[in-house]
Amino acid sequence: MFMRKASHLCALLSVLGVTVGAETLTLNQGDHICLIGNALADRMQHDGWLETLIYARFPKQDLVFRNLAFPGDEVALRHRSENFGSPDDWLAKTRADVIFAFFGFNESFKGQAGLEKFKQNLDKFLKETKARNYSGKGPPRLVLFSPIANEKLRDPNYPDPKNNNESLQKYTSVMAELALANEVPFVNLFSLSQLLYAQAASHEHSLTFNGLHLTEAGDKALAPEIFRDLFGETAPSGNLETLRAAVNEKNAEWHARYRTVDGYNVYGGRSKLTFPSAGKDSPLISNHQVMQEEMAQRDVKTENRDKRIWAVAKWGDLKVDDSNLPPVSKFQSNKPDITPYLSGEEAIKHMTVSKGCKVTLFASEERFPELASPVQMAFDTKGRLWVAAWRSYPERTPTSQIGDSLLVFEDTDGDGRADKVTHFLDDLNCPTGFQFYQDGVLVMQAPDLWFVRDTDGDGKADWKERVLMGMDSADSHHTANSMVLDPGGATYLSDGVFHRTQVETAEGPVRNDDACIYRYEPRTGKFERYIPYGFANPHGRVFDYWGNDLITDATGNANYFGPAFSGHLDYPAKHASMKEFWQRPSRPCPGTGIISSRHFPEEFQGNFLNCNVIGFQGIFRVKVSEDGSGLKGETIEDLVKSDDPNFRPSAVSVAPDGSLYFLDWAKPLIGHMQHHIRDPNRDKSHGRIYRITYEGRPLLKPAKIDGQPIAALLDLLKEPENDVRTRVKIELGKHESAEVIAAVKKWAAKLDPSDPACEHQMMEALWVHQWHNLVDEDLLKRMLRSPDYHARAAATRVLCYWRDRVKDPLALVKAQVNDEHPRVRLEAVRACSFFKSSEAAEIALEVLEKEADPNKPDYYIKYCLDETMKALDKYTR
Repeated sequence: MFMRKASHLCALLSVLGVTVGAETLTLNQGDHICLIGNALADRMQHDGWLETLIYARFPKQDLVFRNLAFPGDEVALRHRSENFGSPDDWLAKTRADVIFAFFGFNESFKGQAGLEKFKQNLDKFLKETKARNYSGKGPPRLVLFSPIANEKLRDPNYPDPKNNNESLQKYTSVMAELALANEVPFVNLFSLSQLLYAQAASHEHSLTFNGLHLTEAGDKALAPEIFRDLFGETAPSGNLETLRAAVNEKNAEWHARYRTVDGYNVYGGRSKLTFPSAGKDSPLISNHQVMQEEMAQRDVKTENRDKRIWAVAKWGDLKVDDSNLPPVSKFQSNKPDITPYLSGEEAIKHMTVSKGCKVTLFASEERFPELASPVQMAFDTKGRLWVAAWRSYPERTPTSQIGDSLLVFEDTDGDGRADKVTHFLDDLNCPTGFQFYQDGVLVMQAPDLWFVRDTDGDGKADWKERVLMGMDSADSHHTANSMVLDPGGATYLSDGVFHRTQVETAEGPVRNDDACIYRYEPRTGKFERYIPYGFANPHGRVFDYWGNDLITDATGNANYFGPAFSGHLDYPAKHASMKEFWQRPSRPCPGTGIISSRHFPEEFQGNFLNCNVIGFQGIFRVKVSEDGSGLKGETIEDLVKSDDPNFRPSAVSVAPDGSLYFLDWAKPLIGHMQHHIRDPNRDKSHGRIYRITYEGRPLLKPAKIDGQPIAALLDLLKEPENDVRTRVKIELGKHESAEVIAAVKKWAAKLDPSDPACEHQMMEALWVHQWHNLVDEDLLKRMLRSPDYHARAAATRVLCYWRDRVKDPLALVKAQVNDEHPRVRLEAVRACSFFKSSEAAEIALEVLEKEADPNKPDYYIKYCLDETMKALDKYTR
């Protein structure tokens, strides 16, 4: 650490093993300071505390900060999408004079075995970086920062950090040794953070939200201590909020540039696509040309905001003037023959619906101009319809004044039409997905997943935390979308091809190349690859009554039975090709659903709904039936279709009254490859929401969920509608877990065994436990031996995710592998892939003994067994 004035803190840090004897950092006029490394550094740009303190102390130096960090980065591994540019490229582009390097966190998960390699990599990095000349003024001044410690939280849903901290301590020591050997200043954040955690805990506060990553309060607490180490003096104090606001505004502009959405079209493979600029035979214009011109605008906008920071740091101010932005090329559409838009009502006349069904207009841009390009919807516990409106599709321009929105629609007079809209969250850029959690909503704003809340009850977001960082956005079409909740409370995100995601977790960085579906538990922070597969673009995930998921790859509209190919595989492996559960007539598909509503006749129940937007413009209806250990689909009468070329159904959901709602993207141009990314005919003003009812059948009375007592909510878990039960569990998530679990035990004990739905109700009791991350081994064992094979299979999935917290889990899995029903056996074989032992492989192989002909086993069991053996191969050698 750097020299500082003698103090009690310095003495305490010395006891903790912190180095305190190097020279202080000197900053020169106009220095460019770049942050590189992991999520600790990445998150600093959103709070701005350290940067603010440095500007306040050195107001006359006109410093320039650029944050080049990525969550998941290691000193020798920087996971990037195609043509993003190397770390050296970006340090040169930003003319780095000073480099703050934050490493060691992600490397530490390799433990003792990885320590020597880390030492070699770090030593090489230090020597090579010191020899570079990024600024043209000589070698950079390099400062090395250790990882912070993991914090022990009072929340029991997060793991004990003891083992992680032991490893982090070892890696920090190696960093200190190498920094000394290479004459590089070193800041021991590991010890600093432990001290700060202890101070916060004494006041019953926490400085991280998940034990790993600092909250804004944590960043605020750490920044002055970093400052003291860097400069050997106490950090500036007083009212610095105007300066910090200026810093954060600049950082937001830089983040939009450095982590630009749709990078594959900005600098990657599709940036090379060219289109006539002014009609046939005219000069061609590429995505790259236009998007690089936009990047130049973002660079200038960032520089303009640097100037305001300098003025505020000098106790003045400056109005930001963006009139100096370089121009962006103008060109004509390659599709000038756009079909005129029909009104929302007129468009209904061009639709054909299933026999007995009727379509009405719920909302359109005519009354609600903010309803542009709706991409996902969901009903909340109050019965209101939330919609992600992606006006800026494919992404915002640097000069856009209006961003994308998360909107809340209400029908306050019960006439089946929206008459009120609330802007819950505005100024977004590509909100491709969202899902409810506790008293807030998870919002995908790549590269981060936000948890957003309304804390003062005015219906608008006023609090947010980035809970996942590092979700790639190389192609906005392929960014995490169609967020759903499974029956046990996990939600699912995804990547398409071209993406390079890396997310930091308590078990180490999760990385993936190209397409994948991820499973995320918001209560515990657990994040993992769920289905690593050769998808092009997985849009569409739905769970049926018993928790079986159907997965859709949008580009080819390939649809799969999820349980068979969601077993564990270590990165970078992907699952082998698997058959589709339904032979779709057309492609592509932006969204899917399942009909679960007594408003519709029996023959509609459980139908899989598949939206299509090009070859067929409508929603396919698919009858789903058993197929050995899996499911199969059969195309039946279409739910809805239209001959309007602008009709693009993008999502479908069951409403609280049992009717069906679907979104109409309403676009003449929708493809990335067929038209220039900035084609002037890409519409940004149309969007519709339609409602389908079945004539002659009564609508359902919407269940009262919001604000209801626990006992009333539990009784609603008997409702047949999937959406009702999901929203009930969301509402239960707002209550204290201990109270919920105590009540659910009493509720389950009173269920009627003669009720045909009893086993499903008991399964709901187990899922509520899973939702609250509280294990009940007796209930689990009861459901593993349920008389209903659907329940046994669903319980086996729960066992898989509780495997680290139940006694002798492999023995339980073994019993399921030998179950009489193939669906249960399939789930058990899948569960085996998550264990790390040869015994798990031996148990999985027992499944063949239950096949009528072991040489010709059930398709899905054979597929899943092969994939499980692939996962366990290294334990069987």
